[in-house]
This record gives sequence, structure tokens and C-alpha cells, in this order.
Amino acid sequence: MSLGLVFLSEVLGTGMLTLLGCGVVANVALKGTKGYAGGFLMVTWGWGIAVFSGVFIAAKSGAHLNPAVTLGLLIHGNAEYAPGVTVDVASTLTYFGGELLGAFIGAVLCWLACKQHFDHEDDPANKLGTFSTGPAIRSNGWNVVTEVIGTFVLVFVILSFGGTPSGLGPLAVALLVVGIGVSIGGPTGYAINPARDLGPRIAHALLPIKGNGSSDWSYAWIPVVGPLAGGAIAGLLARWTPQIFASVVH
Repeated sequence: MSLGLVFLSEVLGTGMLTLLGCGVVANVALKGTKGYAGGFLMVTWGWGIAVFSGVFIAAKSGAHLNPAVTLGLLIHGNAEYAPGVTVDVASTLTYFGGELLGAFIGAVLCWLACKQHFDHEDDPANKLGTFSTGPAIRSNGWNVVTEVIGTFVLVFVILSFGGTPSGLGPLAVALLVVGIGVSIGGPTGYAINPARDLGPRIAHALLPIKGNGSSDWSYAWIPVVGPLAGGAIAGLLARWTPQIFASVVH
């Protein structure tokens, strides 16, 4: 599989992920929508379905949709990211680029779909919250810890699935995302994906959103660094878990 097709696959898959994911937040947060004030459970299920859709679309490239997943696979020691896609610098950067661009495009499409409601929303925080995550209690160190743990769960369980998503794979990943959201997603809004947060945050900063406020760049590093660290730890632990089990058995 060519790197051009890998890039396109990840752009389309991550774009669908953020279009539907940011879309459910917009439906809950923006004044006057049919789903207004639908609650956090609605958001978590919406993001689960967004992941389900994105994984199916990007199945050819392994449906990473997330730089933390790509990094986890790299550190895990996989020879291929997907069938025919060798793990190397070029392919890694291709995944990262496709994921970030797709997340940006999906956020732009979400804004277009909900533009009238963005125009009528008075609270800039609700507008930003549609695009990117923010903490319930702002404490940088603990916010990083939350993102590390949430992303570790995501990547470690995905690596435990043992292969490229197929069959029930997309459903399993979607339910995993819902599970993370309803369990430990409350403190930070569970970015668990650097592209999912950074791409839409850039879109928020660049789009001509009426009454737009700050993009909160002072927080933006947390949903990037935390997920990357969590993905790296998951990849390392998943790599050594079989040897640990083998040594215990013997």
C-alpha cells in the first residue's frame, strides 16, 4: 500500500471521527440545537459512534486515527502499521500528518454544519469546547496524569486485540472509547488523541467564528503530551507483557 493511500485513508477516517465527535459536542453545548443540554453520556456515545465510523473508513491503513496509537505500535515493535505498510520514519510521519489534517478538516465541517448555532451562542467557552478539550479542574500535572492513564488504556487494549481492525474490531474500539469516557473521561474531557484535540483547536483559532474567544493555547500541550506518553507506555508494556507472563509460567 502506498504512503499516499495511507495518508488519504487516515485523513478521511480521522476527518469523519472529528466531524461526528465535535458534532455531538456542538449538539449538546450550543444554544438552540435539538440536542442542547443532552449531557455527558450523550457526548460519550456520540464519540464512540464517531470512532466506529472512522475506523471502518480507514481500515485499509489500519485505522490509527490517533498519533498515540501510531506511536504505541511503533514502540510495541510492529514490523508493519498495516498490511504492506512498513514501520519507518516516512510511514510514521505520514500517519501523523494524515491524522492531524483529517482532524482539522472534520472540525471545519462541524463548524459549517452548525454555523448558525455558533453565531447564536453567547459563551465563547462553549464554542471552544466543541472543538477541543478542557479540564473540569485546571491542574496541569494532574490533567496530564489523567490523559496518560486514559490513553494508556486505549492503546494497551487496542494492542491486546492483536491485529488490524476487521469484523467486530471497529465496534470493540468504539465501545472501548465509550468506556473510557464514562469512567475516567470527566476530569479532562478525555482527549486521548493529540490530533483530535490539536487539529480542531487550530481550526478554532483560524475560522471566522462569530464572538470567538481564546483557543486556550496554555492548555493545548496537555492533550498532546499526555496521550503521546500514555501511548508510548502502553506500547512498551504490551511489548514486554508476553515475556513477563512466560517467565512467571516457567
